Amino acid sequence: MTPVRIFISSVQGEFSGERERVRDYLRGDPLMRRFFEVFLFEEIPASDRRPDRVYLEEVERCDIYVGLFGREYGSENDEGVSPTEREFDRATELEKHRLIFVKGRREDDRHPKVRALIARAQAGLVRRRFATSVELVAGLYAALVQYLEAKEMLRFGPFDAAPCSGAKLDDLDVEGMYRFIRIARRARQFPLPEETPPPDLLRHLNLLNRGRLTNAAVLLFGRAPQRFLLSSEIKCAHFHGTEVAKPIPSYQVYKGTVFSLVDQAVDFVLGKIALAIGTRAESVQVPVTYEIPKEVVTEAIVNAVAHRDYTDSSSVQVMLFADRLEVMNSGRLPPPLTVEKLRVPHQSLPGNPLLAESMYLLQYIERMGTGTVDMIRRCAEAGLPEPEFDIGSGFVTRIWRARKTNRTTTRRSGSARKQPENSQKTARKQPEKDDYNQEFANRVLALLRRNPSASRREIAATLAIKESTVRYRLDKLRNAGRIERIGPDKGGHWKVVDDSVSDPSAPDVESPQ
Repeated sequence: MTPVRIFISSVQGEFSGERERVRDYLRGDPLMRRFFEVFLFEEIPASDRRPDRVYLEEVERCDIYVGLFGREYGSENDEGVSPTEREFDRATELEKHRLIFVKGRREDDRHPKVRALIARAQAGLVRRRFATSVELVAGLYAALVQYLEAKEMLRFGPFDAAPCSGAKLDDLDVEGMYRFIRIARRARQFPLPEETPPPDLLRHLNLLNRGRLTNAAVLLFGRAPQRFLLSSEIKCAHFHGTEVAKPIPSYQVYKGTVFSLVDQAVDFVLGKIALAIGTRAESVQVPVTYEIPKEVVTEAIVNAVAHRDYTDSSSVQVMLFADRLEVMNSGRLPPPLTVEKLRVPHQSLPGNPLLAESMYLLQYIERMGTGTVDMIRRCAEAGLPEPEFDIGSGFVTRIWRARKTNRTTTRRSGSARKQPENSQKTARKQPEKDDYNQEFANRVLALLRRNPSASRREIAATLAIKESTVRYRLDKLRNAGRIERIGPDKGGHWKVVDDSVSDPSAPDVESPQ
């Protein structure tokens, strides 16, 4: 099969980083490299041919013209026309398949001729805006998959870009979509305004497939994603020993969007590992140190959720043992990645690029291609052995715990509380109460960090507890200076001031119902 030739056009120097990122992704992705061949002018050997002639010849040879338009217009010939515009005109004249990507939303800082060129590219073309190279790669990936399907070269797409059978717009959480825009604007300078209608957000994120909701749309914003995608849940288990054995002391099956799944699974682990709490000697913020760094736990779970094979009927499994944490998913490492390459900075090849893009926008994915390297570094800084990555029936991340005799009791440096000598009953019950208060506070704080505008009713529904319990716990956290209410009860939002767990000595709360 002859590869489909892609010509990438842009003002020389303005998009050098983006051009290389697109090239590397298309050449590294197993699906893309099977069908496409990318042309970059920088890779042509020196010759005696005029550069402008080479450009136009490559436009004539290509099957797909990709135009990256930004602020600059580029050098002009005697007729006042830049190479970028000449390439676009030639591709239009030859009726090439054209994909136009415009960086940014502001028009006042663009060269007037760039504005005119963008206006000409309005009709009959695939045209999208982007703010980061991650958005550019995801947008181009979706457009190329659509091209392959239209040409009947590919009769199926990646799982997250495929239509979700039976899902409709009413099945999505509209408030969650508005909240996504608010957070993404603060976190990643997301270009869409907060009042953007949900259908426009879906189109911008490439979450529609010929007008139908994709699997990614349901996983990201569904009211009940597991109604359509049964295995998209997370199963968490805690064992006191080093092997899987019944009875299981603690077992939870979490459902919800990919964001909710990550939050709940991370809270499950953090609520059951040892925690050291320092003093406010150097800061008003109480220093908190988990036995396994929180960032390591989060990275392992985010990777499992973002890169798993959702066509597999198995769920992501998070298992905490006495000596280790194991996170398992049904994903595979895409070529050319290997387990060895995960230990050094490597190319990012997300198995579900649409999911990965949205998780990046909400800062669940911080640095593309360096997550496993960061995990290794943070474990070393915490005095833990290097994490292990295994490929068997799926992908396993294994994180070793510190060798301590007491892993469940919260420890406070310099302020250990003395138990009453004649109160064996209190001594027996206190750790259980401490664990509950700690885990409950962690869940509330994690929810408020992700959704500062959450109401008491929303918190109660998310945590599956009574609203009166939520009101009691919020008052405790507010009185302790852990959270603040900004604005009125209706229309305001919460601000997390102190991320440390609640005081184990505080009175117990009402048990979840």
